[in-house]
Amino acid sequence: MDTMLFSPIEMRQLTLANRIAIAPMCQYSALEGNAGDWHLMHYGHLAVSGSGLLIVEATAVVPEGRITPHCLGLYGDDNRDALARVVGFCKDYGNVALGVQLAHAGRKASARAPWRGGTPAPPEEGGLPTVAPSAIPFDDGWPTPEALDPAGMERIKASFAEAAGRADDAGFDLIEVHSAHGYLLHQFLSPLSNRRSDGYGGSLDNRMRFPLEVFAAVRKAWPAGKPLGIRVSGDDWIAGGWDVAQTISLAKALEGLGCDFIHVSSGGLSMKQKLVPGPGYQVELAAQVKAATGMAVIAVGGIDDARQAETIVRTGQADIVALGRGMLYNPRWPWHAARELGEVAAYPRQYEPAHPSLKDKAVPDDPIH
Repeated sequence: MDTMLFSPIEMRQLTLANRIAIAPMCQYSALEGNAGDWHLMHYGHLAVSGSGLLIVEATAVVPEGRITPHCLGLYGDDNRDALARVVGFCKDYGNVALGVQLAHAGRKASARAPWRGGTPAPPEEGGLPTVAPSAIPFDDGWPTPEALDPAGMERIKASFAEAAGRADDAGFDLIEVHSAHGYLLHQFLSPLSNRRSDGYGGSLDNRMRFPLEVFAAVRKAWPAGKPLGIRVSGDDWIAGGWDVAQTISLAKALEGLGCDFIHVSSGGLSMKQKLVPGPGYQVELAAQVKAATGMAVIAVGGIDDARQAETIVRTGQADIVALGRGMLYNPRWPWHAARELGEVAAYPRQYEPAHPSLKDKAVPDDPIH
């Protein structure tokens, strides 16, 4: 079958073998921001999944920007070296392009891991003071963040650029700037979390200003031949909040700054959101952005069926589909999708005897036989 899902796509000097991406998924397993053996195993086995793109989890540009004290960072050279070990391992044995998501959690930073309740972490557990565009807590029981002043914003902007340089040194092929799920850049975008009265608050243009400045700083620090994109929440799912019309305005502004792709998710800004997950529940948001922009669009959320994924890209709703939890549950999803659609996904040589087309053929030097 001649599919769109298993056709290549080019972004700058990077060619993805197919239109399947593995979305960033936090592991909450780093030590002082450094990747360890868990990450080597986790990303190593996903790197041989047959996907076109693997994006490493939210990776903080400053220590206080980590979602939890156990999240990855790229704020120091030791962080870079630890991630370079993982990237090198994946490139030695894998068959996938590697991206990293650069992030700052803002007022949602310094939380406990989800399996420990996800509540704010006290200082004795590594919790740090938080910052945001405005001094508005994320929810009841959360600390009030410090409203960023111009100097603080400049430091964060510079930290994103510095982290991009470290990502290049570590060997990543692509960067995704995290501006979704209620984290710092999303907090600037949404009128629900940004109540500033200066040039960074109020109107849509003002609320977009800092995220666009951060993106421009990363683009300047990141090699011209390597793709740079962004992840956004297409809708806050709250009346009066950020929505898809504003997302389209942001997308058009980003396109003018050299953005190569936009990864459309939703929600995360407030516990008051009215979000009902289901199969492909965010695809319509991606489709609206796709219809309004010329850059590549990644759809994500409730995509776990091969024909569903093929339909999304074939009908032009998005250029790439991303799987998160579905890939954790079935890390070989691309192999199974390829078989269902009559295609072939990349296998490591060591696993080729397991391919359905070969499993009944005995190979003389095959250790299985």
